[in-house]
Amino acid sequence: MKSRFKKHSILPGFGLSLGFTMLYLSLLVLLPLSMIFVNTASMSWSDFWSTVTEPRVVASYKLSFGAAFVAASINMVFGVLIAWVLVRYSFPGKRLIDGLVDLPFALPTAVAGIALTTLYAKTGWVGQFLSFKVAFTPLGVTVALTFIGLPFVVRMVQPVLQNFDKETEEASAILGANRRQTFIRVIIPEILPAALTGFSLAFARALGEYGSVVFIAGNMPMKTEITPLLIMTKLEQYDYAGATAIAAVMLIISFIMLLFINGMQWWMNRKFAHY
Repeated sequence: MKSRFKKHSILPGFGLSLGFTMLYLSLLVLLPLSMIFVNTASMSWSDFWSTVTEPRVVASYKLSFGAAFVAASINMVFGVLIAWVLVRYSFPGKRLIDGLVDLPFALPTAVAGIALTTLYAKTGWVGQFLSFKVAFTPLGVTVALTFIGLPFVVRMVQPVLQNFDKETEEASAILGANRRQTFIRVIIPEILPAALTGFSLAFARALGEYGSVVFIAGNMPMKTEITPLLIMTKLEQYDYAGATAIAAVMLIISFIMLLFINGMQWWMNRKFAHY
């Protein structure tokens, strides 16, 4: 005889929890993002295209996406290195360095921008010893984005290394693998998904960064002007449609790039699953 009682999910309250989750995401994420496209829809296609393809706007796209990608790539390499040192070695001041990694999270972005500008200006503590210019150049933008994105990679890779079974490395050495082969064949497949996730987070944060960049960039049109600054400029001019048009392009390109990165992460997980 069939039971008259409804079979419930193994997770208690799943339906109610899912409902609250979707409501929360809709109010905080989906609804605000949809308003970008709603405001942009008030423009004609010709006005939209002329706005988002202005030479000044295109130059800001190149700088924002290019500097964000370079900064995230640098953080992916050195973030893994820092996480490795913090996990695998013991040395005086280790806890202090571990705490300093989170400093870009706690430091107000405007303070970070002023500090970096003071440091890398031609008369700054570091800039005066450099033969090339950092502040008020695209290089300065990259430095600022690297600074604010470093914790993402370190904090994503660090737990993976902490939970990594060292016996796997020992087994690799017993089977005849040298250190390079062990690192490439055993360790990299384990940390690469986490490193790619950290890269994605650092890249996404860098695209929307404003406070730490506007000071060190100098905001010279066609040279060091980032896209978020152009959006703010149009908002100050009450050109809301133009601001949302540029924001919509940024949103679409960012979504495509993050989708590609997540696809790479999924492919890496499948590729290295048998190692």
